[in-house]
Amino acid sequence: METFCPFIETRRQFILRTGTGLGAAALSTLLNPSLLSSAAGAEMQTYGGLPNMPHFPGKAKRVIYMFMAGGPSHIDLFDYKPVQRELHGTELPDSIRQGQRLTGMSSGQKSFPCVAPMFEFQKYGEHQTWVNKDLLPHTAGVVDKITIMKSLHTEAVNHDPAITFINTGSQQQGKPSLGAWLSYGMGSMNENMPGYVVMISRGRGQLQALYDRLWGSGFLPSKHQGVKLRSAGEPVLYLQNPPGFDRDARRSQLDSLNELNQLNHDKFADPETQARISQYELAFRMQAEVPGLMDIEGEPDHVKELYGPQVDTPGSFARNCLLARRMAEKGVRYVQLFHRGWDQHGSLPSKIRQQCEDIDQPAAALIKDLDQRGMLEDTLVVWGGEFGRTIYSQGKLTKDNHGRDHHGRCFSMWMAGAGVKRGFEYGKTDDYSYNIVENPVHIRDLNATILERLGIDHRKLIFKSQGLDQRLTGVEEEAHVVKDILS
Repeated sequence: METFCPFIETRRQFILRTGTGLGAAALSTLLNPSLLSSAAGAEMQTYGGLPNMPHFPGKAKRVIYMFMAGGPSHIDLFDYKPVQRELHGTELPDSIRQGQRLTGMSSGQKSFPCVAPMFEFQKYGEHQTWVNKDLLPHTAGVVDKITIMKSLHTEAVNHDPAITFINTGSQQQGKPSLGAWLSYGMGSMNENMPGYVVMISRGRGQLQALYDRLWGSGFLPSKHQGVKLRSAGEPVLYLQNPPGFDRDARRSQLDSLNELNQLNHDKFADPETQARISQYELAFRMQAEVPGLMDIEGEPDHVKELYGPQVDTPGSFARNCLLARRMAEKGVRYVQLFHRGWDQHGSLPSKIRQQCEDIDQPAAALIKDLDQRGMLEDTLVVWGGEFGRTIYSQGKLTKDNHGRDHHGRCFSMWMAGAGVKRGFEYGKTDDYSYNIVENPVHIRDLNATILERLGIDHRKLIFKSQGLDQRLTGVEEEAHVVKDILS
């Protein structure tokens, strides 16, 4: 972080000090939000964001990202190959493995027997797409509304670097998350809500740690970090006033505090001071908005039934999916749902069934609900994890039990809405679902495509840090928008 010196002053510091920098612009939008309205049209009022965004008319106004933390097995869900029934129990050939590095969990194995899915698949939809009918019957019912990408790949082989990579564009900690980049560039469509909201649900499998930095702002102003909503108690800690302290008293307190912070900013020109002012103001406005948003009692019974029996359980994935739709309606730019428990190194047949019981109906319901409301046209929905799983068994293979290790060479995700093709498959893997043979999609390409749907050129959304024009898609290799999946 740059510090102000009265004798040595950078151009950026001068701009900030004189009140025309980004920090001052953020404060001005609190006082007069119309100053930075979106270029996408008058019907889409925005609060905050950059003045020249979007770069072009986007198909999406918002994003709902269902992140399956732990690495869902693409082999058992979407990437079905009937020939794997014949390969079951045979050794993975060296010609397929190609010297791939192994994790420490399976590096000591002397045998790598291939494992076919222990579930039934069926072709669904107009284009006869293979989907696991035992595990994902509801997702199968919306297959004509989604694009399944079967050729995602990443260099990361362990959970934390892989989750960090796909969420921030880097395996190293400290970079801004995708949601933070969107908040920075596009702002929010509701001045009473943050541009980026995170909710977490627990599965019934092995739970990988999720750190707050995954939705952090990194080197961007801290006001762009995701706001994590809690499933129990107050949705946001310390959001409500303490007993005996009414809203008028809170307003007076904030006014006094903002005056002190402004004096501090005038002296030191620290942009984080302006971020602090805007965060206090947002929290004040959220006091009136969030309680009603989190209360689903007013939702019709048929809508709750659509999301399944767990919708009434606070903290469940079903409830979070319904809340995500409500937030999308309220103008939250980016809603990210983390669902933990996909790390199935052992007992995969039983554990993956439990995970799918939790997520299948709600995820499909979200697509149906958005579509019925006409919101799928301008809402981008993403489903997927940080990597896939191996064709070979981790540990002993028995008649009805096995595990699968991490696999970054290929995995499956799906997207829907905002001009993404309906009933479409993209990419192809070999018979072992081990290597990509057609249309590879790096996670940088995935992130570039998400930005493109919002009208953002990923090459132009930059922030100067450590001497580099930093981007979500990185500065190492060029990312490409996956145009073939877009209509």
